This record gives sequence, structure tokens and C-alpha cells, in this order.
Amino acid sequence: MLPIPAEELNGSGTLGPYWTFYRAVAAEQLSRWLPETPSTVLDLSGGRGRWAAQTARAGHRVLEVVDFRRAADGRPPLHDASKVRRVRADDLRFLPDRSMDAVVAEERSMSVELMAESSIDDVARVLRPGGRALVCVDSLVLGMAILAEQNYWAHLRQTDEVMLVPWPDGSITRCFSSGQLRDLLTEAGLEVEWVRPRTVLSPSTVDHVLASDSRALTWLVNTELEAHPDDDDTVGIHLVASARRP
Repeated sequence: MLPIPAEELNGSGTLGPYWTFYRAVAAEQLSRWLPETPSTVLDLSGGRGRWAAQTARAGHRVLEVVDFRRAADGRPPLHDASKVRRVRADDLRFLPDRSMDAVVAEERSMSVELMAESSIDDVARVLRPGGRALVCVDSLVLGMAILAEQNYWAHLRQTDEVMLVPWPDGSITRCFSSGQLRDLLTEAGLEVEWVRPRTVLSPSTVDHVLASDSRALTWLVNTELEAHPDDDDTVGIHLVASARRP
């Protein structure tokens, strides 16, 4: 069975406390990861605005690449709109080499891009020396659970091959082990700083703690981020990695 039901994975459904916790972990992780000085940041997280807005609030200039496959959503202007520029594009050819201080690829964007090697090569190209990339992908744990839920038992064997997973809605994503994600980044010429699950605390644990004390969210988030389960891909529906261009 899925560690989290498929209908919950878009953040809706009955797991409200868990998704509140998950989003708080992601936001705090980004806050700790962003450059300490004002920088130019490329956001490849699908054009949803959330990551660009947080990055702009932290004092950075943001170039947000809007997913060209998604219709314009008519969102209201950001409070920090002067620091965020949006571009609709299907690749990064419009950007010169070594033009970005950091790249944020959240929202599982490198799992949606089935040819992630090409996308990561572009990320490495546009990063300045010393620039960093933050990347979030679907994990093998999630991929195998989705296959099991759909009775694709013949596919449930862990190999070094690329795992492409069909979702109930007809979409396909690419799932990674920690080793595969590490290889993806290093083969693009990036130095991997760390690879870890986004969360290791289970929804039931989070729900129990928050039901006992709603003020415990900050404690839960700090507990999660201080666990540092590097390269552990046996838990968690998503993996997150940080890498640097030499």
C-alpha cells in the first residue's frame, strides 16, 4: 500500500496536519539553504510562485521559469513582484552560461522532467562557480508504492534502471534512489553536498503530536531537519539534494 494515498499527494484530502508539517519543513529547509547575501536565483519549480515568493522575501532577485505546459493561472501580483521576473520557456537556452548564483528545483520538477539529465546539465551550465542547486524528486519508495497500488507487481524489483511510474491520472514521473540522484548531479559536473529524504517522520506520528499540542509544529520541523538521514532512501516519498558547481 502507498505510504500516503495517491489522492493525498497533491496536498489535499484528510492528511491536513501532515501536509502542514511537510510544507513547513520544505520552507525552513529552503530558508536555511538560500545564499546569505542577496543573489540571483533561478526557480525551476513549475511556476507555482510559492518558492519564488519566499526567495524574494529573503532579499534575492528571482527568475521564475513558468511551466510552458501549464496554462496561465491568473495569480495576483506578488508583494515582492519587483524582485521576481517570470518567463515561460521549455528549456534554459535563453540563459547565458554562469549567470545564476543558485537554482531551486522544488515541486518534484526533476521527476516531471523524464529526461532529467538534460535539465541538470542546463542547471550546471547556468550556475556560476560556487553556485548551488536544490533539487527535489520522487523517491523509489513512492514509485514502488504507486506501482503496487495499481497491481504492477512485475515491475516491483529494485534495479539500477530508470523507474518511470504511471500515475492514476495518466501522468508519468521518474523516481530515484539516493544513489541515482547523486549520480545525476555528479555526472553533470556538480559536487553533491547532501542527499536526504524530505521527511522521515510518518503522517501518523505528526498527526499524533500535533493533536496533542498544536504548538509543537516548530519542534517537529526542527527535529526533522536535525535528523540528517543522508542517503537513506528507505523512507520518505521525496528526496532532496543540494549540489555545488566547483
